[in-house]
Amino acid sequence: MQFKLFANQSSSLAALPLPDADILYQADWLSAEAGRQLLVELQHELPWRQDFIKLYGREVKIPRMQSWHGAPHCHYQYSNLCLEPQPMTASLIKIQRRLQQELACQFNCVLANWYRDGQDGMGMHADNEPELGPQPVIASVSLGAARKFSFKHLRSAKRTDFMLQPGSLLVMRGTTQQHYHHGLAKTRKPVSDRINLTFRYIIEPGQTQ
Repeated sequence: MQFKLFANQSSSLAALPLPDADILYQADWLSAEAGRQLLVELQHELPWRQDFIKLYGREVKIPRMQSWHGAPHCHYQYSNLCLEPQPMTASLIKIQRRLQQELACQFNCVLANWYRDGQDGMGMHADNEPELGPQPVIASVSLGAARKFSFKHLRSAKRTDFMLQPGSLLVMRGTTQQHYHHGLAKTRKPVSDRINLTFRYIIEPGQTQ
């Protein structure tokens, strides 16, 4: 199935009013039809896996499925887990190229997370791995069910929640990762599948930042 990647004209990226952050959001970056088609394509074409991570000294299953794709040097490590990059699929490359054109920056890898229902989630964290550089640009595309996304300011501990809509684009850049943790809480409410694509750029060994 081929989906058409065309820009919506009804809105554009707008800044979120959070202190010490540079965050942009557009609710309808993908059309409803394109978002639905892309969700189905990714569910079937990506090599999904449910990994174990170390949490408080014991191994636990992560509450979601994930798939890591990118250039050969783009190894991803967190919580004593190392992910080897799989090749970018045609669907991922389409999204990557549009993001690079519209945001005027490069992305060489993407983490896909599949939240199967409300019992899947992502704990609060920052995307601050050294290989991302001091001020990484993280472009996050959401597909499927709308879910509550949270930012927590590290100094003030103030928490800000808002709903990530299907087909939306969230861009975190500048010093956002230095000042905020973000995450996707579990919910007891009945929700359907959601896939999130977070594009980023990993610095190649020996490359200047």
